[in-house]
Amino acid sequence: MEYSDILHNLKKCIYHPIYLLQGEEAYFIDEISDYIEDNVLTDAEKGFNQTIFYGKDSDPVTIVEASLRFPMMASKQVIIVKEAQSLSKIDTLTSYAEKPLASTILVLAYKYKNLDSRTKLAKAIKKNGVLFTSKKLYENKIPGWIDGFLKRHNYTITPQAALLLTSYLGTDLSKIANELNKLVIAVKDTTKITPDHIEKNIGLSKEFNILELQNALGEKNVLKANRIINYFGSNPTLNPIQKTVAGLYFYFSKLFTYHFLKNKSERNVAAELRVHPFFVKDYVSAAKRYSPTKLYEIMGILREYDMKSKGFNVSTMVETGDLQKEMIYKILH
Repeated sequence: MEYSDILHNLKKCIYHPIYLLQGEEAYFIDEISDYIEDNVLTDAEKGFNQTIFYGKDSDPVTIVEASLRFPMMASKQVIIVKEAQSLSKIDTLTSYAEKPLASTILVLAYKYKNLDSRTKLAKAIKKNGVLFTSKKLYENKIPGWIDGFLKRHNYTITPQAALLLTSYLGTDLSKIANELNKLVIAVKDTTKITPDHIEKNIGLSKEFNILELQNALGEKNVLKANRIINYFGSNPTLNPIQKTVAGLYFYFSKLFTYHFLKNKSERNVAAELRVHPFFVKDYVSAAKRYSPTKLYEIMGILREYDMKSKGFNVSTMVETGDLQKEMIYKILH
């Protein structure tokens, strides 16, 4: 069952006796678990009918005993096991999962890993309840997720702003959601989020960031690229060379891939490069300025400076800002 389906059912009061919420992406696990904790029971019912366990401080026998109790003055009781991945001998829950009590909602929040699907416990939960695997989103999916998140709050976001947030915040959905919630509160003059709003409310410069550096290099705009890399050098904490190298490698590898696409239609380019269709024309334009041979050379340069940033074949006296400037010079010449 998918995340959206589970939440949809919960909002319609369609409950299952046992939920295994597992996987690498903690955000979706927390969202489902928190919804059950906050909404299934009324405040009056929670006192007698809602119990929170923590995996490292609990044991399966105690959890089963609690799950077998009947609710008091309520139709359901809720048992939530947080950090269930730390629960010792979790397979002991198998006998309960095979015959769960209908009036109990048992939630196992099993973060950052998956229970072996071949185990009797996993099979029993899949048969009698909900087994949800929360997967990390690839970076190219984050802008779309940001767009969907804001639409649920009656906001929209420009493709540039969504990509800017992604480049700054990465793929940590909890971190991104936290920043988006701040934006929704702060932005009152419009319902459309732009790079200006991000610069004002999050502190990320709309002019001096990895995306603008990529654009400058794609245009072979030497002046703009040097201005940005000088800014990076003066703000090394916010703009470490490792992050710059990773971002540029990701960018130039896409340009390299473009050259070898047989189908260069906008839709296919967007799908193959995993970019928003809005940005396809920029990639096409940049690819025309860099031959496959030059791009191969650039990726070698980026690997070289990745090693140098880690102390290989470089003097310890060299500043990382100087390494970045040297790297950009080699890319452009």
